[in-house]
Amino acid sequence: MKIPKKTNRYCPYCKKKTEHKIKIIGTGFKRGTLTRGSKFRAKLRGLGRGIGNLGKWGSKPAQTKHKRKTKTNKKTNILYTCQICKKSHYQKKGKRTGKLIQE
Repeated sequence: MKIPKKTNRYCPYCKKKTEHKIKIIGTGFKRGTLTRGSKFRAKLRGLGRGIGNLGKWGSKPAQTKHKRKTKTNKKTNILYTCQICKKSHYQKKGKRTGKLIQE
């Protein structure tokens, strides 16, 4: 999927169709810090410390070939910036894309 660097789109701020510049932003990933199985919460409870076999929190074996990451591209957000009012907005969130912007 390839997208041009500039395109005509509806701007919700100008309330009309204007030229927009396109920028790609990663969707990012935030680990839930207080979910039940989170490492942060486990550390607060004092797990993974001390002497002996740490079990779940100990050293892990090397990953097998089949368990490695297989996806070749990540989801990205497309940010549109209006060339008239200079305000930015999203309209397509989390599209899975490879090489995206055309040169």
